[in-house]
Amino acid sequence: MTTITRDAEGTVTGNTYDKYGSTNPAVRLMMENFERTLDELWGKACPSSILDVGCGEGVLTHKWAQRLGDRRVVGIDLEDPAIQHEWVKRQARNLEYRIMKAESLPFAEGEFGMASAIEVLEHLPNPAQTLSEMARVARGGHLLVSVPREPLWRGLNMVRGAYVKELGNTPGHLNHWSRRGFVNLLSGYGEVVATRSPFPWTMLLVRV
Repeated sequence: MTTITRDAEGTVTGNTYDKYGSTNPAVRLMMENFERTLDELWGKACPSSILDVGCGEGVLTHKWAQRLGDRRVVGIDLEDPAIQHEWVKRQARNLEYRIMKAESLPFAEGEFGMASAIEVLEHLPNPAQTLSEMARVARGGHLLVSVPREPLWRGLNMVRGAYVKELGNTPGHLNHWSRRGFVNLLSGYGEVVATRSPFPWTMLLVRV
């Protein structure tokens, strides 16, 4: 099911498509590859603590908190009753959720071992500011980030007849990066130590 919700400023919140819960065989295959690749880079980072920016319904955030045991995990996202309702379902003693924007984070430099933004940066009006803040609070650790790979993403939407009037652009996607363009962007915040392309995404691990 496709659901589109926006905050007071028009930013899309939550998943526009429940890709984690999809029963579509093609989507399930892509998501298995996506999550397998994400787990590989997560393992390379071996984070001591995590700030998950744009955590959405908390599916990955909760999974990571369970892996880290007693080590701290914080998930942040915008105010959306549907998102906060899902947070209630996904709790752990080392996991904290907060409602906030990512452009100015109330955390100290190097407070987290890793800052992640999984399928988030394409939605942000100022991704550079968010990345600067993520790099600051994860100084000495890593960034783990993924975005749709363009123009592949839009092309696939067009092929399946989705968002045709928008030329395949998914609602709420404000930014569009090729693999090379995304690597170039993240190179400004640290050393890109791993680049992966699980179809149809770009995923990077960056040492900051």
